Amino acid sequence: MRNIKLTLAYDGSEYAGWQVQPNGLSVQACVESAIEQLTQQKSSVLVAGRTDAGVHAVGQVANFQTTSSIPCNNIQSGLQRFLPDSISVREVSEVDASFHATYSAVQKRYRYVIHNMPVGYPFLKRYVSEFSRPLDEKQMHTAGQFLLGKHDFRCFESHYPNKATSVRTVKELTVQRASIWPVWSAGQPAAMPDSHSSSSEFITVDIVADGFLYNMVRTIVGTLIEVGVGRWSPEDVQKILKLMDRSQAGATAPACGLYLIQVDYEL
Repeated sequence: MRNIKLTLAYDGSEYAGWQVQPNGLSVQACVESAIEQLTQQKSSVLVAGRTDAGVHAVGQVANFQTTSSIPCNNIQSGLQRFLPDSISVREVSEVDASFHATYSAVQKRYRYVIHNMPVGYPFLKRYVSEFSRPLDEKQMHTAGQFLLGKHDFRCFESHYPNKATSVRTVKELTVQRASIWPVWSAGQPAAMPDSHSSSSEFITVDIVADGFLYNMVRTIVGTLIEVGVGRWSPEDVQKILKLMDRSQAGATAPACGLYLIQVDYEL
């Protein structure tokens, strides 16, 4: 039995999320259907992060087991033939039998993209979160530093209590402006700080952690936006974290601005 690792990118706009669901088409259903058509075998696909409806991915990681002898290069091109244009197979490799896309992951990077201008672009509406009021990205960044480290993040979780634990370790949280649409720089913050930041249209929030709770990134972004408009101070975010009460945090930011950028595994 072979264990095949996939790196996927997809436009999540028209999907009900990654996981198979009764209320709409999922990315998982499309990938599993493509594997079955290519290998003539039904295979369950494991995934690093079960992205929600409308959330995008640049570096989603999945794996499946198969007895097929098709070489990895041909798996990549073959799967692409059976997938919609909104899903791309970026890489395929054969990995050790112990590899598990979910449990072997050591950290993930998510990026949230805000278009911070009075008027948006019609062709970006499905791929950024539009926010017309001015935002102070430096204050947002300062607030985000209070979230670094190991904490109980239940105040940023939509479904609490969960079955396991709300404790996670945030290793990086960077808020900055960028002058171009900042999605493609995987594995690092979206852009170096811009010396003319006030004229840069996009704000990115990069968060790296060992794991994420349901809607955690989007709720953190919604909370940082309250700081960005001056309604809350950076220190208020620290207080919210300590209160461990979802009702005290900000709104859940729209799904369209969120991207799963990269998943890291031990070498």
